Amino acid sequence: QVQLVESGGGLVQPGGSLRLSCAASGSIFSRYAMGWYRQAPGKQREFVARVTSDGSTYYADSVKGRFTISRDNAKNTLYLQMNSLKPEDTAVYYCNANNGWSYWGQGTQVTVSS
Repeated sequence: QVQLVESGGGLVQPGGSLRLSCAASGSIFSRYAMGWYRQAPGKQREFVARVTSDGSTYYADSVKGRFTISRDNAKNTLYLQMNSLKPEDTAVYYCNANNGWSYWGQGTQVTVSS
């Protein structure tokens, strides 16, 4: 089992940047595929980005070229660098760990507004 704690959310103006972090504990972090998902008010949770245990990355079309997912296995931490933020990126962002079982963090709010 793994515990996940997200941080780094906040209020940012359109065109700005934020970096989200997800600290993992309780299991062997490097063996998990890790991902970021988001949920906007009134919408379903959606996939944002994923990085596999071997370092392969995948992105939703809506964030490709603007967001970068990375992991530091030595620090048991997952990151999401978000650049050129848009109002439609406003959502609660969740960290996910998957090794056949799926684990979620509590989420961190990202608000993009002028």
